[in-house]
Amino acid sequence: MPINILVTEDESIVRKDIERCLGNLGYNVVASADNGEEAINMAMKHKPDLALMDIMIKGDMNGIAAAEEIKRNMDIPVVFLTAYADESTLSEAKLAEPHGYILKPFKDVDIQTAIEMAMHKHGKEQELRQETDFLRSMAEHKAESDIIFVKNRSRLIRVKTEDLLFVEALKDYVVIHTRTESYTIHSTMKDVETKLGDTDFMRVHRSYIVNVEAIESIKYAIITMDGIDKEIPVGGSYKDQLAQRINLL
Repeated sequence: MPINILVTEDESIVRKDIERCLGNLGYNVVASADNGEEAINMAMKHKPDLALMDIMIKGDMNGIAAAEEIKRNMDIPVVFLTAYADESTLSEAKLAEPHGYILKPFKDVDIQTAIEMAMHKHGKEQELRQETDFLRSMAEHKAESDIIFVKNRSRLIRVKTEDLLFVEALKDYVVIHTRTESYTIHSTMKDVETKLGDTDFMRVHRSYIVNVEAIESIKYAIITMDGIDKEIPVGGSYKDQLAQRINLL
């Protein structure tokens, strides 16, 4: 899907040129405005993916103030257009935490580069916020030993620990396997091990944490889990700890 962009520029000729440029580059101009108040209204109405905002626009509200108001109400990146690169203008503009600047006069490639970098940066910021929220939620619910929250895309999914079978390391990620679903998150085994605690869960390999209550059998240092066709190895340094945890007849 094309990126929807709100254009705010008070010079009609420049605005039309920007809209032409964006169209040629494959973007969708969802709305345009020539003053700050209108820009805010258009942003709230059309929910753009990105706001392209001239700093010096007519009216009582400049582009910086308009951008700050838009960002207070919406989580979208803002890229400033400006003919002024002086220190005072840039210092003021930084307060709005923009995701980029385009200096006038500009070329089509300048707009494309600024937009793509802004969208990429904003996406990474969203991922980081979601990851932080996930880890905070796990920490907050640690006291509830029978419940954890697992991030699935932008949602936090409530999972009973009795349904969580094992956790598997996968490069820079870990995969949390339940009886019905698997969730891939950007974390470390150490962090997950800490959050789960050692009441029901145990590290049995550098790449695996298992729910001890869900172990079905152990043969030749291979664990099979209840209800799934998966063999989990037991690392040499974890064998004694595992033997102490299970009730062996």
